[in-house]
Amino acid sequence: MKTEELDYYLPEELIAQQPAKNRSQSRLLVLERQNGSLTDTRFAKIGKFLRKGDCLVLNDTKVLAARFFARRQTGGKLEGLFLNQQDKGVWEVMLKGLGKVKPGEYIWFKDIRGDDFCRAEVIEKKNDGKCLLKIEAELPAEKTLQKIGFPPLPPYIRRGTDLRQAARDRQRYQTVYARNLGAVAAPTAGLHFTKKLIETLETQGVEFAYVTLAVGEGTFRPVTAETLEEHQIHEERFGIDERNAGVINKTRGKGGRIIAVGTTSVRVLETAAKQGQLSAITGSTRLFIKPGYNFRMVDGMVTNFHLPKSTLLALVGAFAGLDTILAAYRYAIEKQYRFYSYGDAMLII
Repeated sequence: MKTEELDYYLPEELIAQQPAKNRSQSRLLVLERQNGSLTDTRFAKIGKFLRKGDCLVLNDTKVLAARFFARRQTGGKLEGLFLNQQDKGVWEVMLKGLGKVKPGEYIWFKDIRGDDFCRAEVIEKKNDGKCLLKIEAELPAEKTLQKIGFPPLPPYIRRGTDLRQAARDRQRYQTVYARNLGAVAAPTAGLHFTKKLIETLETQGVEFAYVTLAVGEGTFRPVTAETLEEHQIHEERFGIDERNAGVINKTRGKGGRIIAVGTTSVRVLETAAKQGQLSAITGSTRLFIKPGYNFRMVDGMVTNFHLPKSTLLALVGAFAGLDTILAAYRYAIEKQYRFYSYGDAMLII
């Protein structure tokens, strides 16, 4: 499939720079796959489109304060993104300005107020702007990131080092049910839920199940290859426990719909599905869902509006039909919906 088929034009002013004032007051575009019909509503009213016995599957991963700033000994400024800790004190990071940095060189991490915090040695340069750093800090990675880190918002959301803005983003670029720390990007479809809305839906008879997928930096990366078949999709760690697998299996057994909240939940469910059932499992997935894929577990999807030429757009195109999705996107643009991570949502049923 040609990557160009995933392209569309989006006016820059529709890229949301701030979240909705209240989470569940985001707009919601409901797409019915069977006939392509579209309904405009608010996320708080999602229950009108759900049935008693349906199951919403949420990704409970928690986002690290993974974005940081540093300086070279020459005074040059650097900006980085923590990816993971490979060994004690050895971090894999993405680093803007890495081209000028040499292995063996020391850089200084800045704390959130801009003061020098600790030193790190560049021990290996990799591809795609990645490198390994040996951190001279006694604190564990999570605690160090609390001292130096900012929310890892995607680059199309313009942010500096303003501490008030960072405090707002720490709260809003995190789902209200986040608990398993490890993601470097948020499962953004879940940002629209409030605790009150979850309680309301439970009272309505909607079931909830939780999976974990540590969202990685590759999630929002555009496909640069000419065809999707040439693209190497990112790997992400995931898990589902026995209790939550049981909730999902019970829902299917009673004829309820499995509605994945976010493309990350979709990847977990479709990776773990075996003959229409789930079992407790942990591991890594490189599942690339694109048009032509036969879904085994997911009956519906809550999702945000995705970037052109992205694996996420390919996934929703596989679920609802790419022509149908692109027509819905054109409608959303005409109606001034807000796009991407802090934008509005879709319910595809």
